[in-house]
Amino acid sequence: MYQPNWESLKEYQVPDWFKDDKLGIFIHWGVYSVPAFDNEWYPRFMYRDEISERGINYFQHHLKTYGHPGLFGYKDFIPMFKGEKWDPLDWLELFKASGARYIVPVAEHHDGFPMYDTDYTPWNAAKMGPKRDIIAELAKATRDAGLRFGVSSHRAFNWRFFAYADDFDTNDPENFQLYSPPHQEGEPAPQEWLKDWYTRTKELINKFEPDVLWFDFGWHEDEFTPYRPQVAAYYYSEALKWSKEVVLQYKDKLPDGVAVLDIERGKLDHLREDYWQTDTSVSYKSWSYIENDEFKPPGVIIHDLVDVVSKNGNLLLNVGPRPDGTIPEAAASLLRYLGRWLQINGEAIYGTRPWHVYGEGPAKIGQGHLKERDDQPFTAKDIRFTRKGNALYAIPLGWPGEKITIQSLGTKSPLAAETIQDISLLAEDDIALSWSQDEDGLTISLPAQPVGEHAFAIKISMKN
Repeated sequence: MYQPNWESLKEYQVPDWFKDDKLGIFIHWGVYSVPAFDNEWYPRFMYRDEISERGINYFQHHLKTYGHPGLFGYKDFIPMFKGEKWDPLDWLELFKASGARYIVPVAEHHDGFPMYDTDYTPWNAAKMGPKRDIIAELAKATRDAGLRFGVSSHRAFNWRFFAYADDFDTNDPENFQLYSPPHQEGEPAPQEWLKDWYTRTKELINKFEPDVLWFDFGWHEDEFTPYRPQVAAYYYSEALKWSKEVVLQYKDKLPDGVAVLDIERGKLDHLREDYWQTDTSVSYKSWSYIENDEFKPPGVIIHDLVDVVSKNGNLLLNVGPRPDGTIPEAAASLLRYLGRWLQINGEAIYGTRPWHVYGEGPAKIGQGHLKERDDQPFTAKDIRFTRKGNALYAIPLGWPGEKITIQSLGTKSPLAAETIQDISLLAEDDIALSWSQDEDGLTISLPAQPVGEHAFAIKISMKN
């Protein structure tokens, strides 16, 4: 059993299944999907008469569209969140088609509305809105489909999420279990609230025995300091009872080696020794469903996956369903596209481990949280490496033309100690390639026309 201290928790090992699976689906679905305006932080900003970073005043929008938040507050969106077309089997069919191997829905967002049946608040999806235990149903469908299931908890920020004023419904005692009791901006959460948070977290663990437990940034606040090792020790110790190897994910404030670091909408510019993950979405603007979202081109998502995997990480890719439970076709088509790419190139992704270096090429990465907009576009000059058994995979992030030279595999390179047996291009029917090797690099001849799109996995088989 694990003890609630970092020395004990450093005995944790990231399971091989997680390192093998590489791709997960994140799901932001909740009451915040109803207003469908700008992003999932609508419930926070609708109570603040101020201009957001994107130049939008949510309060004024809410005033004009729904009325004053004392008369029509966030709670009044709940009856409109019906999920009337939701079928978890439809979701799983799509998620399997994407090539994902694990599913992580948001069990509770900052808004304080759990998507499961909880003993600690009547404000939940099993009793209101869709009146279904969304997480329980999705857990069963996911596991029945042969995928692993996780949950994410964003509740820690609920204490700091809402604003309070005498004429807001957040100030009404009947609503405190949803909004948290009124308090001054920036005031630390009191012990009673923290104990409730910890109890709810244990309930989430006990109810769903998640393969992945994901935490958003809220528990980085100082008052959560003693609870962070307690949560990790409880989760890992319970997993031993379940005979499961599990993954705890965090954004900051945990030491290396006790869990899996997750970087939101950003990546790393280096190969990290400790395993990690990027979480991002199929769109740029929002995690949840909104009108007029900006969806990413499929090549960006494929490049993210290849780049992260080459640097010893996984990709957790988010979709935001509509309030009725359907997934927008723009998002669904991106998932299906990714799945088709993985059907051909998945050999170079699943079950791989990093090589001596992650790759070569000029493109610069916006390192760290919320930096994905700073990424330079990848080109055919950017190559990423993965390794599995006797095979090294070199993956140019663009079509190089009829020849490509990989400098890292030149005869004088300290990385090129092994003898090459043969080289092929992954395709529906793999294509044998001719090659030559000298001091300048490994030069490979390719077909005259591109075979596939966006990223091209070249398999370099080594002699035993």
